Amino acid sequence: MEHFFGIDAGGWLDKVIALVVAVAIALVIQRVVVRLMHKLLDASELPSASLFINIARALIWVLALLSVMRPVFGVDPAGFVAALGVVSIAVSLGMQDTISNIIGGISLMLSKSVQPGDHISVGDVTGEVVDVNWRSTTVLMRGGAEEVIPNSVLSKTALTRITPWTVGYCGVPIAVVPGADLNAVARECREVAGRELADLLDPAFETDVIFTAFTAYGTQGEVRLHVLPDVVFSTAQDRLARALSGMSWLASAV
Repeated sequence: MEHFFGIDAGGWLDKVIALVVAVAIALVIQRVVVRLMHKLLDASELPSASLFINIARALIWVLALLSVMRPVFGVDPAGFVAALGVVSIAVSLGMQDTISNIIGGISLMLSKSVQPGDHISVGDVTGEVVDVNWRSTTVLMRGGAEEVIPNSVLSKTALTRITPWTVGYCGVPIAVVPGADLNAVARECREVAGRELADLLDPAFETDVIFTAFTAYGTQGEVRLHVLPDVVFSTAQDRLARALSGMSWLASAV
């Protein structure tokens, strides 16, 4: 090939051809891989599946770049990879918490151990899972407060999955004087709860009364209520306690 202004036109043409071929191959591989990943991830119903696809795209283009570094740019790819490794170590040391949260998020999503709509209890936090992303899990507690739990913490902490019966359960302790008809007491408690708490109770569950022990004041029991999701437990407990106050069978202390 001829030289123009000291430039080897033939050499540059070879480099351009190599670069174009590498880009074309990368585009074809990307299209095939992305299509296959879409099918697999859609079937798995994995949240935020696009992140996996973007990671795969990035890896394909990094490999394509490495393949043309020596023939096109005259750069040793081994040295580039080594320098990239040093930079990656430095970045990872400064982002340990973030990386730990992302890994925890991936683990939670793949295992589907926690999903939006689940009711869980973790430490002092009890509520409904409303969002699971790569960094954290958001739990909506009864009363409206939201708790954002880092995934690294959630993946290392034992959690309790709450059943529908337990989600809205709150109890009101009672003490019944000795000699009272416990069946009649239980019936009256249910009637009062149904009348005074009609707008708070969950119709999917019945209010019941259990008696658990004998004390110096009489028989100890509990009225077991199931309230709607937007009702704070203390609201229902306070209303029932006020409604039962003064009953003739009620002992002076619990």
